[in-house]
Amino acid sequence: MPTSSTPENTTPAQLPLLLVDGSSYLYRAFHALPPLMTSKGMQTGAVKGVINMIRRLIADYPGSPVAVVFDAKGKTFRHDMYKEYKANRPPMPDDLRPQIEPIHQIIKAMGLPLLMVEGVEADDVIGTLAVQATQLKMDAVISTGDKDMAQLVNQHISLINTMDNSRLDEAGVEAKFGVRPDQIIDYLALMGDKSDNVPGVAGVGPKTAVKWLATYGDIDQLVEHADDIKGKIGEKLRNQLDQIPLSRELVTIKCDVELEQQPNELLHVPADNAALLELFTELEFKGWVNELNDQTLVLTSTPGTVTSAPADESESDESTEPTAKPNGNYETVMTKEAFLLWLDRLHAADLISVDTETTSLDYMTAEIVGLSFSVKPGEAAYVPVAHDYVGVPEQLERDWVLAQLKPLLEDPNKAKIGQNLKYDKSVLANYDICLEGIVRDTMLESYMLNSTAGRHDMDSLALRHLDRTTIHYEDVAGKGAKHIGFSQVPLEQAGPYAAEDADVTLALDEVIWAQLKEQEGPKSVFEAIEMPLLSVLSRIERNGALIDSGLLATQSNELGLRLIELESEAHDLAGQPFNLGSPKQLQEIFFEKLKLPIIKKTPKGQPSTAEPVLKELAQDYPLPKVILEYRSLAKLKSTYTDRLPEQVCPKTGRVHTSYHQAVTATGRLSSTGPNLQNIPVRTQEGRRIRQAFIAPEGYKLVAADYSQIELRIMAHLSADPGLINAFSAGLDIHKATAAEVFDVDIDEVDNDQRRSAKAINFGLMYGMSAFGLGNQLDISRNLAQQYMDQYFERYTGVREYMERIRETAEQQGYVETLFGRRLYLPEIQSRNHMRKQAAARAAINAPMQGTAADIIKIARIDVDQW
Repeated sequence: MPTSSTPENTTPAQLPLLLVDGSSYLYRAFHALPPLMTSKGMQTGAVKGVINMIRRLIADYPGSPVAVVFDAKGKTFRHDMYKEYKANRPPMPDDLRPQIEPIHQIIKAMGLPLLMVEGVEADDVIGTLAVQATQLKMDAVISTGDKDMAQLVNQHISLINTMDNSRLDEAGVEAKFGVRPDQIIDYLALMGDKSDNVPGVAGVGPKTAVKWLATYGDIDQLVEHADDIKGKIGEKLRNQLDQIPLSRELVTIKCDVELEQQPNELLHVPADNAALLELFTELEFKGWVNELNDQTLVLTSTPGTVTSAPADESESDESTEPTAKPNGNYETVMTKEAFLLWLDRLHAADLISVDTETTSLDYMTAEIVGLSFSVKPGEAAYVPVAHDYVGVPEQLERDWVLAQLKPLLEDPNKAKIGQNLKYDKSVLANYDICLEGIVRDTMLESYMLNSTAGRHDMDSLALRHLDRTTIHYEDVAGKGAKHIGFSQVPLEQAGPYAAEDADVTLALDEVIWAQLKEQEGPKSVFEAIEMPLLSVLSRIERNGALIDSGLLATQSNELGLRLIELESEAHDLAGQPFNLGSPKQLQEIFFEKLKLPIIKKTPKGQPSTAEPVLKELAQDYPLPKVILEYRSLAKLKSTYTDRLPEQVCPKTGRVHTSYHQAVTATGRLSSTGPNLQNIPVRTQEGRRIRQAFIAPEGYKLVAADYSQIELRIMAHLSADPGLINAFSAGLDIHKATAAEVFDVDIDEVDNDQRRSAKAINFGLMYGMSAFGLGNQLDISRNLAQQYMDQYFERYTGVREYMERIRETAEQQGYVETLFGRRLYLPEIQSRNHMRKQAAARAAINAPMQGTAADIIKIARIDVDQW
């Protein structure tokens, strides 16, 4: 990434021209970011995403001239060349189209040139401006996610991707694609482009294209030597030689578009803050409204015009561009004196933001590398205690630092906040420190404010609530092959990163808590359920689960033998050996050799072999049934019987999962590493895995559950007399429903009727349609509709509740649990019928599922206190 300050002795003329591919930004923001909606139902997610990316680019290149380019409406010269060009492109999503005009209005109000040229694409306008800029002795930086742009890269033109901070120069293009920038056109022509419907050579993918271009240099030489290419791929190449020139021309960016303005004529004007304020207010971008009112919003570069470099390229002695201001006043604490001063500040503070930096995400084995604190916005400190790279300065001793902090951290009257403090609490427990006084957690605050607004990690929250791009972990620790542990990160980078975490958390708490405390229901759930549960879950996780590894090893061997038998049986049924785990080979066996009916197709048009399809085929054909059993047992073996013993912590001899509070939309916990919530219970093999969870000698495991909890909640919420009477009388609710639906005495209900009634009870609770119920019961849609009609005739309160909750969801955009937890439903106003229907089903189910989750969480807290 480029630095955010202008080097000394650099004139404005030498600053690069920034060319923003607005069309690329538009779709990437729409698909990558969570949907946002105003109180009036207007979608704004793409608007905020596009403008955020432009702002970030401007911040990274202060003073550089910027032009934003979008595709114009209508066809281009490429459609004239090839009428099928982009013929397969789906229409623009209904939720995206209304967001385009606000984006254009904001860009114009920012004072940035906005270009749309009829008859060509944004790529062509950008290519032309980039080439013209180099002729004016300027560098050009193109901000895009479009791989086609790589053909423009040279010594003076580079690409930057604001979504992942990656930058491509000449070496970067070759490293990413395997070919030089000047070979990209031929590379694309050989492969074709499905998204643009550009034909390529059939069967040629990236590897073959790279291989051919490495051998022959370009397409012209390849065509000359086409007869040398052996095998089927050579035959395909020779059969398609006539269309290669067209493909080549279609993927070539036009760099000689007639434009009204050249780069040195693109006029930048001061931002129209009044217009921006009006737009941001209407779009409900509160953070930007506040920044404008505080006159701190940085939205555009220095007004003026782009000028070409002087002929002699001489450098000015004075820099006329502003340097970027640091995000905060951050201190890396290296001496006892400095630490004790901060300790005094912590003791005197009313609220402390605390964070730990560690060696691992595994809370049981993680070691503390450093701690950071903030008590005042814009100020923070990082105390490194275990960085261990070559040349690291002397740090404070970890044991001494923790001993000094222990009374403060364990003081229940000293208010503390953090981001995902359950992890920090568990890590500190490794050092015999019980973190107390946790009053708020910004991850949980965000989750309670709106569980469906997007991710709840700190970087996402800072962007969403503070319009602030933070230093990401990968920025300092690298990723992939270049990743290093945090203890290896130099203090010059580690200090600002870690201190910023504490500072941003303090700022987030101020903003989010101000919103959350205005909502009585969510605030109550946050304070009475989610925050107390944090410490309970930490104890549950650290306690772990004892397993019988020997029993699991025995079962794993048995499953392995059974899998061998099933594989042999499948080969016999297919009449040939094949890989049972290969969807492609399954497709060939099922639909080409055995001619089984095609139930459903994949998005790419291939016959599907997904589990629902196999279940339907298994009713009539033996091979799909064998495949289903094979898949089920293979998953049990790989996920549990093989894996669980490997996940035993050497320190405790137990398995330690992580329970996540801020993942599911409805409030239910999720479990990972390992997932202990989804072990099957209905199969013999699943029940045997559960038997491997054992109690230590002298103890017992006790299982407790609420009976028919979600149906009881339905009875309560709907106040339906029939359901309430059935539960009050202690009846089997599914038999009672069967008696009502099938109009028989409850004692005469048979097993099939009870099974159907159970499907109806749960299906309707989850908003299931007649079609879905028919599939589940293997009956016609009409008969399923009759069952549903009879149900609603007998349970009128349920029907009225469902109608009422749908209306409520449409009016206010959310539904609530019995305790006040909210589930926002942005798609309830969608113009897309399927999305709207899915949101309506969620509106019916969420209050029941969410209330059940709340009750279970309260039970965890009560049992812990007991």
